[in-house]
Amino acid sequence: MSSLLNDIEPLKQAALAELRAAPDLAALEHAKGNWIGVHGRFTALMKQLGSLPKEDRPAAGRLINQTKFELEAALAGRREEIERQAALPKEPTDFTLPGRRRALGKLHPLTQVTDDIVRSFRKIGFAVAEGPEVEDEYHCFDALNTPADHPARDTQDTFYLATDSNSKLETRNSKLLLRTHTSSVQIRVMEKQQPPVRIVVPGRVYRRDNADATHNPTFQQIEGLYVDKGVTVGDLKGTVEFVFQELLGTDVKIRFRPHYFSYTEPSFEIDFSSSLTRKMGKEWLEIAGCGMVHPQVFERVGYDPELWTGWAFGFGIERIAMIRYGINDIRLFYENDLRFLRQF
Repeated sequence: MSSLLNDIEPLKQAALAELRAAPDLAALEHAKGNWIGVHGRFTALMKQLGSLPKEDRPAAGRLINQTKFELEAALAGRREEIERQAALPKEPTDFTLPGRRRALGKLHPLTQVTDDIVRSFRKIGFAVAEGPEVEDEYHCFDALNTPADHPARDTQDTFYLATDSNSKLETRNSKLLLRTHTSSVQIRVMEKQQPPVRIVVPGRVYRRDNADATHNPTFQQIEGLYVDKGVTVGDLKGTVEFVFQELLGTDVKIRFRPHYFSYTEPSFEIDFSSSLTRKMGKEWLEIAGCGMVHPQVFERVGYDPELWTGWAFGFGIERIAMIRYGINDIRLFYENDLRFLRQF
């Protein structure tokens, strides 16, 4: 046994030296085969155990197995080191070179404009409200004092949805449709909340328009509602003027023209004038609609029109973006052309 024990230590040191000196994975595998492979030196030593006295075999076997374990650990360590070195770049890294600019995404221009509008209204205490894009006739038309024979309710102007006769989606015996404005959200808020109310409602709306430079079947809209005691047209004009000056420049001037909307009385179209309109060759440009909330709308939601007054407004976000950035075709916002979108 002493001869066998005396052989193990020198063989181990020789094996470790060869494993640690292996320059690549092929040389490492060759060294493994020489020492701990099927025909390796230590495998041969295990076969010699049978020639030892029975009482010496366990100790000799443990020593050989321990040595093989050490060699396998050295093998794994050298393999990891070779693989790590192979993964390093062949050329030295110059850490003084400038870094590569990461490609960052951007917000869509309509999202940017929406955020700017909402930010302006938040400054004066307005909250943001949201509601469903699939709406019923009651919230989209009836509650807003829109008569049954109004052209806006015609199938040529509104996208109505086909539903099963037993569908639970229909409410108040009214049809389902894609909302034509976000005013329906104002009704939903007033049904749940007692005055005062001060909200803006941005969102996507749908109308049966043929796509051209100024129309699209779907577009973004933002509407606002303010209900409290003693609210006047003066409050409305001051608020609108503040917001448009925030969005389009401090030289913006506002004027109201009488108009008709079924859910406001009196109602107005809003025109604005600034350096932007003059660049377009116009002194005044229509930009929004507004008015004092109709008493019948208040009655629909359970507000006392003798106690509460309020105003509402609405305008297209694409229109603001087109004016702000000098864009003459609304379809550009929806074509997903990166050459266009990267400009914002």
